[in-house]
Amino acid sequence: MTSIAATIAKELQVRDSQVEQALKLLAEGNTVPFIARYRKEATGGLDDAQLRHIEERNTYLVELAERKQAVLESIEAQGKLTDKLKREILAADSKARVEDLYLPYKKRRKTKADVAREAGLEALEQQLIDDPSASPEILAEAHLSEGFPDAKSALEGARAILVDRFATDADLVGEVRDRVYKQGTMRSTAVEGKETEGAKFADYFEFSEPFANLPSHRILALLRGEAEGVLTLDMDPGDEAVYEGLIAERFDLPVKESEWLAKAVRWGWRTKLQVSANLDTRMRLKEKAEEGALQVFKTNLCDVLLAAPAGQRATLALDPGYRNGVKCAVVDETGKVLATTIVYPHQPQNRWDASRAELASLAAEHGVELIAVGNGTASRESEKLAGEVADLIAEAGGKRPTPVVVSESGASVYSASAIAAEEFPDMDVSLRSAVSIARRLQDPLAELVKVDPKSIGVGQYQHDVNQTALAQTLDAVVEDAVNSVGVDVNTASAPLLERVAGLSGTVAKNIVAYRDQNGRFTTRKELGKVPRLGPKAYEQAAGFLRIRGGANPLDGSAVHPEAYPVVERVAQATGLSTEQLIGNTAVLSKLAPADFADGQFGVPTVTDILAELDKPGRDPRPEFKTAEFKEGVNEVKDLQPGMILEGTVTNVAAFGAFVDVGVHQDGLVHVSAMSHNFVSDPHEVVRSGQVVKVKVMDVDVQRQRIGLSLRLDDEPGQPAPKKGRAERGGKNGGKNHGRGGGRRQGAPEGRRQASGSMADALKRAGFGN
Repeated sequence: MTSIAATIAKELQVRDSQVEQALKLLAEGNTVPFIARYRKEATGGLDDAQLRHIEERNTYLVELAERKQAVLESIEAQGKLTDKLKREILAADSKARVEDLYLPYKKRRKTKADVAREAGLEALEQQLIDDPSASPEILAEAHLSEGFPDAKSALEGARAILVDRFATDADLVGEVRDRVYKQGTMRSTAVEGKETEGAKFADYFEFSEPFANLPSHRILALLRGEAEGVLTLDMDPGDEAVYEGLIAERFDLPVKESEWLAKAVRWGWRTKLQVSANLDTRMRLKEKAEEGALQVFKTNLCDVLLAAPAGQRATLALDPGYRNGVKCAVVDETGKVLATTIVYPHQPQNRWDASRAELASLAAEHGVELIAVGNGTASRESEKLAGEVADLIAEAGGKRPTPVVVSESGASVYSASAIAAEEFPDMDVSLRSAVSIARRLQDPLAELVKVDPKSIGVGQYQHDVNQTALAQTLDAVVEDAVNSVGVDVNTASAPLLERVAGLSGTVAKNIVAYRDQNGRFTTRKELGKVPRLGPKAYEQAAGFLRIRGGANPLDGSAVHPEAYPVVERVAQATGLSTEQLIGNTAVLSKLAPADFADGQFGVPTVTDILAELDKPGRDPRPEFKTAEFKEGVNEVKDLQPGMILEGTVTNVAAFGAFVDVGVHQDGLVHVSAMSHNFVSDPHEVVRSGQVVKVKVMDVDVQRQRIGLSLRLDDEPGQPAPKKGRAERGGKNGGKNHGRGGGRRQGAPEGRRQASGSMADALKRAGFGN
């Protein structure tokens, strides 16, 4: 472990002891959220991102060590293991390097080089090197044998042996591989006859860029174009003479004196080393692209899950549709379904007045404060309906509900899931979607945990990345998000409880069953009565589970039960009760954490405890806010360059951010228009769901495209950065697994916008079908 810990510590630039303690805690079955929050003394304050890196790298390095051992044993069994080779294998820092070193000793099917060696042609190979001025044909005549009956075949055998040496030399292979990646160039051209069909890849029809400079989204666009038969990719390694020179130098071959050797080197480069280097470069580019795409998914999903909740407010949800009607559901402040209905305000039924009256009646009856409108098909008309419903209520003397557009991504996936069937066994599938839309406005995190993270649609190219890695990455994001907020054990669903550190799906269901049978939990200790919730699970989960209004006020906070004695010491020292301490900033701000630290709880933990006492159960999510759209700007044609508008960031990609300014077509802020300073990652500037001010830079009404800038002093007409169509969106921007993404035009006055999915953003921005 020490060697692995040292390697990881160097990568993270932390102390070896921090990584060693983290690995020990992980090996003992502790979860990342628990370690990050409640074991800061042991790890020196490593955060969840560092801990997950440690976990992932440890797995890789353990597998690497096991592979090294297996390779050493295999070579030793062949009687070919030297001290030098052993040192090289043990020093290898990657699986690729180990495999390069093992290649000459790996069991393989007999090659032409093997056959040539058995025929004694190594002697001819050596003569060709030692005597470069001699005639190769004359030298070969002395080495004819069965299978190699003439000079030509004998020389081919000698060449096969020489080329095999090139291809199995670990140092040469590694150097060529690195040089190709660092100095080579990706070139792409259009497949003849595919120009119209693949128009979205037009900027890649004549394209070239060094491998090392290609950003992840562009790599995936190129690979997608190739997979769809639109693009031909050419891996240009650079000057072939340089690589041929490397080979000749490595084996000290007098190629200037021997045309045969020069041709053999060229043959070896083109048929072996270039092929393997190109394959490796493709793999490295794909890995780089996937890593970048996964980071986009990870960051956007975190933003969506931790988006500001509208809170406990009665909500009417509209799941728009034409022929099949608008599915509607009213939920109370706790998310309990109060009523459902289907209205038919749109074509072909066109029952607008009746639908408006029915929904206004429902909203008034249940004291609705919010109207959540799904952003799918018929969203435009349904938003207008929501606005008129709100106006009717206001005209009747009631408080006007606020219409808010909500992303439907994943709603249909949830509605047809086993979770939804268990939650609403007697409800029509289409109505379940409306319930989900209402609840995700009230509390995005609590509702979205019921949906497969891949179906929330917050990334790009999600079909093109490793699905196992994608699932693991997104699951980790969900786990961290849930535990950073905390969960009310008396109201949480089983899917939400399942994401709490230490709780399995079975235990989560058992908690809900116990609650249903015995009523509310009044203390955290009572969780010990839940079947299969043992001491270890309790240790991991207790600090993240909240009991509001329970017997012990600390049970509603993030203070872990194991640390309650610390609070008791604080109470004794101040002469106050726990209840009097909570929220008492005047007293708590004057306390020194070191005064209450001991051998078990150090200053970092005591600092957290005092902060939690000051604001117990504090929700880290931002305050709910909606963008105020400009009156009279309802469609793309209403936009004019130079306008400064307020909007909501609907999604963030590697090349920029999509912003909804109230015209049902998201505008694109390219990364180059985000700041006066260089921005390498748009997430450094904005996040999904953020309300921002933007300036309209250009408007293309025909193509429904809007160029925006976060730099409000920019002037329209300035040169804009070139953006590839596939880079900007379309199908390359990712496919939506959920329901959202219908193109919307026009907008009722006063509409509000909540954050949406990547697929929604791409389509609303005019990129895609």
